[in-house]
Amino acid sequence: MTKEETIIINKKKLHPDRILDYFREEWKVLALITVSGLIYNLGLMAGPWFEGKMAGCLMRILSGAERLPAMLRLASAYVIVIGLVQLARYIKRFYVRRFANNVNRRMKRILYRTLVHKSRVELEKEGAGNVITKAISDVDDCVEGMRKFTTEIFDTGVALLGYMGMLFYYDWRLALCSLIFPPFSYIIAEKMKRIVQRTGAAYKEQTGKLNAATLDRITNAITYRVFGCEKERGEDYEVHLKEYERAAVRANIWNAALPPVYKVIAMAGTVMILYFGSKNILGSGWTSWDVAAFTTFLACYTKLSDKSSKAAKLFNAVHKAQVSWKRIHPYMERAAQAEEEDEIAEQTEKFSAKTGESHTEHGVISADHLTFSYPGSAPIFEDLSFTAKPGQIIGITGPVACGKSTLGKTFLCEYPYEGHLTYGGRELSSCTEQGRSRLIGYLGHDPELLGDSIRNNVLLGDDSDVWTWLRAVCFDEEVREMEDREDTVVGNSGVRLSGGQAARLALARMLCHGKPVMILDDPFSALDRSTEKQVFEHLKELSKDRIVFLISHRLYLFPEFDQVIWMEHGTGTCSTHEKLMAENKQYAELYHAQAAEKESANDAEEMQKKECGAENKASGEIRKNRRSSSDGNENGGERRKKQ
Repeated sequence: MTKEETIIINKKKLHPDRILDYFREEWKVLALITVSGLIYNLGLMAGPWFEGKMAGCLMRILSGAERLPAMLRLASAYVIVIGLVQLARYIKRFYVRRFANNVNRRMKRILYRTLVHKSRVELEKEGAGNVITKAISDVDDCVEGMRKFTTEIFDTGVALLGYMGMLFYYDWRLALCSLIFPPFSYIIAEKMKRIVQRTGAAYKEQTGKLNAATLDRITNAITYRVFGCEKERGEDYEVHLKEYERAAVRANIWNAALPPVYKVIAMAGTVMILYFGSKNILGSGWTSWDVAAFTTFLACYTKLSDKSSKAAKLFNAVHKAQVSWKRIHPYMERAAQAEEEDEIAEQTEKFSAKTGESHTEHGVISADHLTFSYPGSAPIFEDLSFTAKPGQIIGITGPVACGKSTLGKTFLCEYPYEGHLTYGGRELSSCTEQGRSRLIGYLGHDPELLGDSIRNNVLLGDDSDVWTWLRAVCFDEEVREMEDREDTVVGNSGVRLSGGQAARLALARMLCHGKPVMILDDPFSALDRSTEKQVFEHLKELSKDRIVFLISHRLYLFPEFDQVIWMEHGTGTCSTHEKLMAENKQYAELYHAQAAEKESANDAEEMQKKECGAENKASGEIRKNRRSSSDGNENGGERRKKQ
């Protein structure tokens, strides 16, 4: 047994992949539902009894055997009992809805947590539309099935038993004859299980495709408009819409058409009751009845038939919920595994803190013969080795498509790699997702910003001073000039910001939530050199105890890096800037070319400043001459006026 296994706390907890656990978590609410449900459904038995008694009382009043006060007493008692029954019904339904809301919220929270921990590759493979459908529609349908099941246990199960008891009490032979028909509705409902599930699954699939198409139209609306593709995309969307409508009709037609069939089958027993019940009244049947007994028996069977048809309808709802549960079950299993991993990681950290041990001693990250390739393709790079310590900044560069960004993403372990990539001696691929997220921070060259305020994009809910991080990326002055300052909403994916502003905002978030290892993929590409230099100085100051891998094709800052990884033709070389300048001809040529461009840019800037200065000086002379001429004209006018 491993150390991690021995320190797991054995305690009762929710297993997200087990339906019964959701019922167990809501046992208090279910207890209230049980009490109120029993009162309501047992109270329903009083309805047919009172109806029969009042029918008999009416007959006696008409014959002169009873007077009106007897009917008033029965009617008053009936109203009071029905009032109590309806109160119990309200309480039951209220808590059934609360149960459903609690389960819905819990499932969506678990599903959200799973989606957060899923890799980008998995999410892209599944598709945004399908994920949205599972996260919202499937959970709603699954919970709705659980709600109906909980409701019908009392509204149907208990009521059926009660009505059956009354039928057997009045005439057990007639009860057996009439109760032959309701089970047929259950058999038909079970036989229709496959078609209900098949059409329901097809409907869910088309819902996911339609959601994906809708999201695509919203996200890429401007692109389609600019390139004149709106008509083609509109036609494609209509195809998705028609397929969705067909699937919805096929799925709903069975849910809508079958319940009336169930009810007709269940009500067929009334023919038996009318025939044999009339014989009982005439005294030639199995039992001697009066009008009150006949009315009570018929009312009980009518209500029982109605409940039977609802029970058959419940089968359809449960089948529909099963389809949704099968779709979200892998997420729930993933959540259960994540909870176990998190608990192991948490307990391991506590154990390590007590014993003084650590899985991340020294905080050194090391690659040994690291090789990476996407599934089914040739290696992007291979046999790469390097070692980095806290406080070091390592530059990664090379020609276009040499694998720079791929190396940065390798730290995320979204795809398996070969060789070794370790932090503190522990293989990154063996860490749990949450454990790895505590170690690795990644900032891609396409900033992923929330459609929220600048403050929330940086802090992500933390209680910190946002201006500290905005100053660190030289973004504070620009934010102060915005309409709502740090509360300005940047729009979806930062659409209201320029490229440089979006890059700096994403970098501010990275620094605010700094991890021991930070991978920055071309964070300065949209910045001018002056701003880039200032931001880099702040980055060095804030990452003294961290390891920073900075991917860039602009090399003028590389002399200040501790190490440089040069990537070319699927191989990588890790060295210092000075050694690469002396030993690597391509690196030296690229650096000198960029340095020459920088010098030319500086000369052009100086020339522009001089030209601007000369223009300003000439403009000043012109304005001075104009003022002198104006003064002379005014003096001449004064002299002419005096003359």
